Amino acid sequence: MDKNTIVGLLLMFALILGFSFWNSNQQKKREKERQLTEKVEGKQKEKEVDSVAVDSLGNAGQSAPAVAESSKNKPLYVPGAFGTGLPKDQDSSYQVKTKIATYSISKKGGYINRVEFNDIYKYTPKNEPKKRLVLHDDPSTRVTMELMMKDQSRVMTHEFYFESEQPEVIQLSDGETVTLSLKARPIVRYETLMDHKDSITGYVEFLSPDSYIEYLYTFTADDYRVGFQINMVNMESYLYPNTQSLTLQWLVIPHAAEKNVKMERTLTSIYYMDNLDKVDNLSERGNDKKDFNSDIKWVSFKQQFFTSVVIADSLHFSAAHLAVESFKEEDPVRLRKMDAHLNFPMTNLNQGSFAMTFYMGPNQYKLLKEYDLNLEQQVPLGWSFLLHWINRLAVIPVFNWLESYGLSYGLIILVLTIILKIVLLPIAYKTYISSAKMRVLKPEIEELNARYPKPEDAMKKQQATMTLYKSAGVNPMAGCLPVLLQMPILIAMFRFFPSSYELRQQPFLWAEDLSTYDSVLDFGFNIPFYGDHVSLFCLLMTIATLVYTWLNNKLMSAGNPDQMKMMKVMMYLMPIMFLGIFNNFASGLTYYYLLVNLITFLQMFIFRYAINEDKLRAKLKANMLKPVKKSRWQKKMDEMLKQQQQMQQKNNKRK
Repeated sequence: MDKNTIVGLLLMFALILGFSFWNSNQQKKREKERQLTEKVEGKQKEKEVDSVAVDSLGNAGQSAPAVAESSKNKPLYVPGAFGTGLPKDQDSSYQVKTKIATYSISKKGGYINRVEFNDIYKYTPKNEPKKRLVLHDDPSTRVTMELMMKDQSRVMTHEFYFESEQPEVIQLSDGETVTLSLKARPIVRYETLMDHKDSITGYVEFLSPDSYIEYLYTFTADDYRVGFQINMVNMESYLYPNTQSLTLQWLVIPHAAEKNVKMERTLTSIYYMDNLDKVDNLSERGNDKKDFNSDIKWVSFKQQFFTSVVIADSLHFSAAHLAVESFKEEDPVRLRKMDAHLNFPMTNLNQGSFAMTFYMGPNQYKLLKEYDLNLEQQVPLGWSFLLHWINRLAVIPVFNWLESYGLSYGLIILVLTIILKIVLLPIAYKTYISSAKMRVLKPEIEELNARYPKPEDAMKKQQATMTLYKSAGVNPMAGCLPVLLQMPILIAMFRFFPSSYELRQQPFLWAEDLSTYDSVLDFGFNIPFYGDHVSLFCLLMTIATLVYTWLNNKLMSAGNPDQMKMMKVMMYLMPIMFLGIFNNFASGLTYYYLLVNLITFLQMFIFRYAINEDKLRAKLKANMLKPVKKSRWQKKMDEMLKQQQQMQQKNNKRK
């Protein structure tokens, strides 16, 4: 072996000896500490030590300051260690009982993990006792923060145990407000004399008396809002020194509370308001997520009739990540998984705080509007500007006005329908007049059909028909325009009734709940496109629509005998399709459409007897004797028809 090889072997041998010696010392040290611990625990019941009073889980006794004073060393930092509760308390909660709900705040994590309403009930099948609605229920909800500690390790606050000096159960009276303070304290370690005889020193752990993370809740007896403030007190020694902001992580998996779980699931999503006061939402169908690098005011986890909102008070959330995930449609309980990560400023770790407010309650338009935060825009009133304003400025005020008289909601829908039909009466009258004009021109139309019987004369017949309508002063499109004007209101109602909290669990006639479908017969199996039940309001609506279609076709065919058979088939097919579509919709909606058809029948008969068609025909005949001045549009149409006729003649000659 050369010199370099010998030196290498010697170095390796020295390293092996050094490691063995160091490992042996470590084992001896650990064994000594274990023996010391056993010795101290064995004598703990016999000793009277005023300076050491700590339980097995790190809860400080009253004499912790005495230990700190007697210790020659400064308190040692224990990475990521925060106070724990007694084993029997680990799953317990503080409770605040208001006039509205009972709020449970978990000792482990310090967050509201259950909200049980006093006078609001979830859907329960017939002959079963009512069950109070629980909006959040552990473990389907969690509120936590990820903290970076001094040694750059990361911990989650939902693992901390929060303590309070207040009673575990608080009952509020009318108009009363209470503030509940929960504190999670870091654990500090002191060197102390463990055995007086042998002068053996060791460590004891205490909860820091002066440093803590505080959750401050404010409850009001008759308010769905709960104040929530996060305070940092003397935490600079424990948290990462460059901390400028924290992130509140809020996870909720709401459970079904309504009869129609499928409908409830499609109306569940995350809503938010950005720094421009614009309210928007994530997809209500599939998985979706969105990141914000700008301020955001509030975020809500919205269900069909209930919503949970976190609102930044004086400041804004500085950034956010929102995500929603869907479960399988077969899932009978869970609606969707909704997650929000909300950043907020926290530059002062010794005296910093951030205030926010939770709203956990009904998704009711008039209630949310009172808070003046655009929260009411969570209520789906229509997918277009026009539909939204029809509901907001007309339907909802009238609905609330009728509600103030204490009427049943079935009667309110009836009166609301009558009012809307009266408002739309001029449009309905104009529609009927237009169809009547075309109907009284039946002899002239039949004459044109006899004059141009051949298919190749279709262009000539069309031109002659347009000339006839023009000379008589009839606009064939006049009947379509009023119908189009009524459509926004019908569609607005389509959005209003399924989302109206007021109709929830309100009975009328055979319907137990106007906010969901009325089932008079359950099949026990599913029929494709139809469902597993018979909704009587939907069935009556379909029958009424078919009758109206038959009457309308009968009247219109008198004025237009060449109406295509396919069009007639489609007009009859649509009500049948509605039977399948609306069978699972809110009975309040199908009841409204049924009333619309019945009132339309009544209007039709009134118009039929009020309008003298003989006088109307005489007026049209008089118009036909007057010279007709063609408009520019009519002249262009005539030119186009002539060109088409010329081209058709050329094609016939070539053949």
